[in-house]
Amino acid sequence: MKRLSGKLAFITGASQGLGRELAFVFAREGAAGLALVARRGERLSELRAEIGALAPATNVVAIQGDVGQPDDVERMVATALAAFGGRVDVLVNNASVLGPSPMPYLLDYPLEDFLQVLNVNLIGPFLLIRKFLPAMIDFGGSIINVTSDAGITGYPGWGAYGISKFGLEGLSQTWAAELTGTAVRVNWVDPGSMNTAMHRAAEPGEDPSQWAEPGDVTEVFVYLASDESAKVSGRRFEAQGEWRKQAGLSSDSMVAQTGVQRSDFATADRG
Repeated sequence: MKRLSGKLAFITGASQGLGRELAFVFAREGAAGLALVARRGERLSELRAEIGALAPATNVVAIQGDVGQPDDVERMVATALAAFGGRVDVLVNNASVLGPSPMPYLLDYPLEDFLQVLNVNLIGPFLLIRKFLPAMIDFGGSIINVTSDAGITGYPGWGAYGISKFGLEGLSQTWAAELTGTAVRVNWVDPGSMNTAMHRAAEPGEDPSQWAEPGDVTEVFVYLASDESAKVSGRRFEAQGEWRKQAGLSSDSMVAQTGVQRSDFATADRG
């Protein structure tokens, strides 16, 4: 049984890293539609073609744009809702920017860069939730925000990125509290250290082989996007931690329910 059968999902930052892997996994899990957002149109076109070969029944809508620009957000939401008949079941706020690299201390942080990071990492998710909420209130849905341990601990040099994730944690908690009693749930996931271009830029002196591949941390996102988590809201999950235990699940119970192993979700490294 495919856990996302019939679901319509909107994923930001979909052209690379975690967003790309989520697009493939959601398609494999039977998503009826995927609205995939990124700034690079050529990568989105390639992704749409690959998913078309993998899951031809999935309606893939590629939307080029910048979630840090309110006009782009307006267009993205309108495009997705038009393509999906006014409905979106899952919103994954994954897009993020790091800011200057190497990352400066706050004393030397350029204001323009600081504002750009906040616009993409915090204001963008706020606007996307607000724009999609009327449709989700009608049909129910799952909002998943991608956070970081830099959003709960202030690390020197992580500047606007860390501050934006602190804001995203608070945004997630507040939306979850305000939506209590509705059919819309809000949760947030810390994927942990991943071998992505952003993380390599953030910590160029570290060994990326010690980090997880993006395809290895997608299971919690499938769980939160599926009806298995219909009563779960206002929770923070660590994708590389004991999130199954936190959710009241076990690895064995998930295999029993779905008939799949963790390796079945992982996709090949696509750079």
